Amino acid sequence: MQPRIGITLGDCAGIGPEIVDFAVKSGHVPDSADYVIIGRQPNCKPGEPTIETARAAAAALEEAVTLARRGELDAIVTGPVHKGRMYDVGFKFPGQTEFFAERCGVQNFAMCLTGGKITVALVTTHIPLGKVSSALKQSEIVRVGLLLADFLSRRSSAKADRSSPAARGPRIAVAGLNPHAGESGKIGREEMEIISPAIAALKSEISNPKSEITGPHSPDTVFHRAIEGEFDAVLCMYHDQGLIPLKLHAFYEGVNVTLGLPFPRTSPDHGTAFDIAGKGIARPDSIIAAINLAVELAHGGALRAPKRATVRDRRYS
Repeated sequence: MQPRIGITLGDCAGIGPEIVDFAVKSGHVPDSADYVIIGRQPNCKPGEPTIETARAAAAALEEAVTLARRGELDAIVTGPVHKGRMYDVGFKFPGQTEFFAERCGVQNFAMCLTGGKITVALVTTHIPLGKVSSALKQSEIVRVGLLLADFLSRRSSAKADRSSPAARGPRIAVAGLNPHAGESGKIGREEMEIISPAIAALKSEISNPKSEITGPHSPDTVFHRAIEGEFDAVLCMYHDQGLIPLKLHAFYEGVNVTLGLPFPRTSPDHGTAFDIAGKGIARPDSIIAAINLAVELAHGGALRAPKRATVRDRRYS
């Protein structure tokens, strides 16, 4: 059977509906999946969000996770929402990542982003920069590192070449927190006291003995080394440490992946873009990449050659 991929539109006053429509009709997503568009669109004008558009976006998320938990969907791709407006309608989560984890009863989850030649996972996410140091825990670095290693192995499990992470084990670079990775304690001791012990623990717990876990690496060079092919992913200590280089490198094709859920969940790595909604200039690259990755993960292996998509629309069912 073809995997069933649920796609929510996000806030329909944003660019979600137009980029989703373009993506599933573009020929740039695989025909090896059945795409289910989820959510009702209230009357609205592009670029003019309302309480109703936020409420509809929240309802679509609820429907999508319910269908996935029932086994009626094999993966979910979520369109962009506006968090502030979602909070106005009672959405109590920092983001969609935390929503899916709570609804699935999952505590062991993490945020991962991938695009171009960079894949990053985040040890801390939506917290103020001033609180990152106190929030860093050895156990959290190990936990997210294990989820990242599993994601890399599963994503490449169908590849037969010896250079793939499945064959040789994933190569994960662990970034330091401070400039120059602390300079042996002269610019901070987190690397010596927290990150290095976590790397040692991660090496002992990872299941693939061929895995390479190295660091802590200086954050100002580690992403260049990843792009050059030295690493498969970078384990980052805080939100912007990972997202700034990823968006600089692959702004239009970045994908957000929630690790640890019982089903694949991806999303484009951009917002609602209310200011350009309905003008026909929104780029669909990121939603296409998110759909492709969802299909890949649902298949448990490599994608088939992209052809014309088959679409079922649940928006008015």
